[in-house]
Amino acid sequence: MRRGRGRAAVALVLVLLGFLVVVQARSQAQDQGLSQLSVQDLTELVANVTTRNNQLRDEVATLQQQRQALAAAVQRGDTSTTQMRSDLSQILGWSGVVGVAGQGVQVTAAGPLPPLAITQLVNELRNAGAEAIAVNGVRIVPGVVATGEAGNLSVGGTPLASPLVFLAVGQPETLAGSLSRAGGIIAQLTAQYPSVTIRVDAEDLVTLPATTRVLAPTLGRPRL
Repeated sequence: MRRGRGRAAVALVLVLLGFLVVVQARSQAQDQGLSQLSVQDLTELVANVTTRNNQLRDEVATLQQQRQALAAAVQRGDTSTTQMRSDLSQILGWSGVVGVAGQGVQVTAAGPLPPLAITQLVNELRNAGAEAIAVNGVRIVPGVVATGEAGNLSVGGTPLASPLVFLAVGQPETLAGSLSRAGGIIAQLTAQYPSVTIRVDAEDLVTLPATTRVLAPTLGRPRL
């Protein structure tokens, strides 16, 4: 049994040695082209290989830089697009094309007020920094004004029932302070119209609708 195993092991070793000899012979046969080159030729070959490797490294570095530049450009493009969409949404909101919501004030006026008083209240809100205003659910935009007479008012063609409720988006403290200050618009109107009561409430959230008025100009054109 031991002799049989020994012979098998020797045979396996001989087979492996034979395989290695064949591989070595083939390798030498393939390398004969290099072995026949002169020292100068080998030096030039090594120099060419080195140069090509350097060129490949430069190309890789250039491609990596281009990839980074493209990624940065895409990122800037995404950011710009997002910013443009955000700006457009704000423009549409504050122009009245779409509804808006935010902190602000609610002004409730009970009693007969003339159209001029409505205009004065709206102007005071605007001057105090109101970003959007509505009266009884009617969005105040260019061309929408109060008309009629005390007790029979309309805004933009929409009749107004008493009490009048003004909603304005803006800094609540600033808006309320401007309206309620001593000698301010509320003091003036209540002194002029004793039967009218006006109350101002700061609100964490007021919601204003979009206007139903067509805002596209008929004569003016954008100037770019």
